[in-house]
Amino acid sequence: MIMINRKGLAMKLSLITKSLFAVTLLSTLMLANEPANLSKPTEKVQSLIDKYKLEVVDYNYVKGKIGKGTRDSAKVVLIDARPDKKYISGTIPSSLNIPDTEYEKYVGQLKDTPKNKEILVYCGGWACAKSPKVAGLLKKDGFTKVKLYQAGEPEWGQKSYLEVGTEVVKSALSKNAAVIIDARPYAKYMQETIPGSISIPDTELEQLKGRFPVNHMEKIITFCGGYKCAKSHVVAKKLISMGYKNVTVYAAGLPAWKEAGLSTTKSSETAKNDKKENKPEFSKNGAKLGSDEGSIDGEWLYSFIKEDKVPSFIQIVDVTSPEEFNKGHIKGAINITAENYSAKEFISKLPKNKTIVFNCTQGGRSIDAWNKLKKAGYDISEVFYFDANIDCKGNDCKIKVNEPLE
Repeated sequence: MIMINRKGLAMKLSLITKSLFAVTLLSTLMLANEPANLSKPTEKVQSLIDKYKLEVVDYNYVKGKIGKGTRDSAKVVLIDARPDKKYISGTIPSSLNIPDTEYEKYVGQLKDTPKNKEILVYCGGWACAKSPKVAGLLKKDGFTKVKLYQAGEPEWGQKSYLEVGTEVVKSALSKNAAVIIDARPYAKYMQETIPGSISIPDTELEQLKGRFPVNHMEKIITFCGGYKCAKSHVVAKKLISMGYKNVTVYAAGLPAWKEAGLSTTKSSETAKNDKKENKPEFSKNGAKLGSDEGSIDGEWLYSFIKEDKVPSFIQIVDVTSPEEFNKGHIKGAINITAENYSAKEFISKLPKNKTIVFNCTQGGRSIDAWNKLKKAGYDISEVFYFDANIDCKGNDCKIKVNEPLE
């Protein structure tokens, strides 16, 4: 009996040891497969950081610099280096937009900014090279205190609230997809406001917090009297502190809404119609068009990618660097790094008689690639961009389609 018990005990110990080994091995593999760009720059981005001798700051540093969230209260100038469409869809409060591909066009915003003013540049995360490029150009133009928040918009959006543009608010209202909060005094709200908004003045938060949605995942947009008004930021911060996860601020507020010719509760006339062409649902080749100009319908394309059945007339072109492409990409995609070529060189490399769809990791470089061809005057009737966050390991891709602006 003693021998049998010892044998049984030995077998149990062996099984436990094997189980522990398996758990340890699995944990090691999971860590090994963790994306390298989650907490540090990619090799390409790091080379630019070193080239321009840039200091990288973290979330807490940026948070301590943005003051009340308004442009007047910020202690630094924040620069979003992504394309304007990405900027409009969600940026760090108080930021200006200077896309790396249109630096000369946008840098005039800084003409009155002292050369020794601290500037923080960011873009779409650790793998995004747009921010160090813009930072390098700013240093070349004589700005002496240029730093990087390289974790950028993705990290900020997870930890705090973002600022959005008029198109986002307009879209949310048309789809009944968000709670819109007017943070101004109630008397101002009664005089004129954005139709469909509710009144929760920043000075009455405790009394009126019961009006906030029960669902903490509900999309909420706050606004007030424009870029100098901090009331919408006060309400947004309160919502974040209460655990709401999808809060944004329409910092341009009611003045920008009216300037865009959109109707208010005061106006008796119909808002200016953004008379859009009755564009077809599909391209001539059969690609489903997205609502934003130049975009393909993201969910439509994603449905084919998931099933590994991308239509044969479509060629996905990954416009990232070869290093990023080799780490992982959508199955069947080819790699052409758009930023390395002129528009003429770039279009000559694209497959002929195909519907071309550009993709990258966050959508910004795809938009840039499409804009490059559009501005050069090429026929882009069968050229589109895929606006999505894409993280691939080999051909195993996690894809989250971004919400269109329109």
